[in-house]
Amino acid sequence: METLPTTVPSKSERRARSSKSSQSSSKPSVIMAFFSCVAWLYVAGRLWQDAENRVVLNNILKKSYHQKTKVLTVDDKLIVLGCKDLERRIVETEMELTLAKSLGYLKNQKSGSSSGKKLLAVIGVYTGFGSHLRRNTFRGTWMPQGDALRKLEERGIVIRFVIGRSPNRGDSLDRKIDEENQARKDFLILENHEEAQEELPKKVKFFFSAAVQNWDAQFYIKVDDNIDLDLEGLIGLLESRRGQDAAYIGCMKSGEVVAEEGGQWYEPEWWKFGDEKSYFRHAAGSLLILSKNLAQYVNINSGSLKTYAFDDTSIGSWMIGVQATYIDDNRLCCSSIRQDKVCSVA
Repeated sequence: METLPTTVPSKSERRARSSKSSQSSSKPSVIMAFFSCVAWLYVAGRLWQDAENRVVLNNILKKSYHQKTKVLTVDDKLIVLGCKDLERRIVETEMELTLAKSLGYLKNQKSGSSSGKKLLAVIGVYTGFGSHLRRNTFRGTWMPQGDALRKLEERGIVIRFVIGRSPNRGDSLDRKIDEENQARKDFLILENHEEAQEELPKKVKFFFSAAVQNWDAQFYIKVDDNIDLDLEGLIGLLESRRGQDAAYIGCMKSGEVVAEEGGQWYEPEWWKFGDEKSYFRHAAGSLLILSKNLAQYVNINSGSLKTYAFDDTSIGSWMIGVQATYIDDNRLCCSSIRQDKVCSVA
């Protein structure tokens, strides 16, 4: 069998082919490497540029932050002003001012006397809408009328019937009181007080406040509408006490606190008076006297003073908290049988 001749490439031919093959395959690699290098240089440049931009921006922000006006809180402003404890100082000053006012240091007090001189006393006689006949009885006995009432004021004594307003403002009850006052001119009408039996303890706050605001007197006196007065005897008693500050004068008493609901003199807040259920010492409500600075204390603090079921115990509770001088005068015990008393039950 005849065999085909084989051709074996020479060594030089193989080298040539290998060289051509390697040259053709290395061209794309070089191109790829070139583009990779360019891309790397681009990314590196951008990163470097971004880093520099961030540094510049950060510096600008810092500079802007330090230059801008800060929003200060109230506390920050107080610290800057050196007034961190300003609120405490204000509270202390208000307390000192209240104390000063309660001791009688009030400016621009209005005076109800025509001469402008200080009065000896303002006497407030409690009355109600249904007490017209009783008022006329008083006007015909111990209480002066008309010109005699004005002359009494020249002596330094003001007397007024004290009454609030009807729950139905402007009704016939209010109109009758206004008409009576226009004719008699002997009322102190408490515009902010609602006249009702259950509101009597609050009425005493309104009375002392209104009396202090309208008249400058040495004493302020609350009298029930079932009491007859020896007016000259009362004036003599007050004259003997003229100039005495912090005077809480009356027929002093104490007594049991009634805890049974529905009973006479029931005290809803009986539990506040301790296990013995006994009232503190206080002036009987039929007639009691406060000196000017104590009446001013009631006026200034009327919004926060606690009232109990009765006006006399309410006043007594207020006097416990101040430097009041308790004066127990038997002449003011209106229900007693003493001959030299200045009041009696009508």
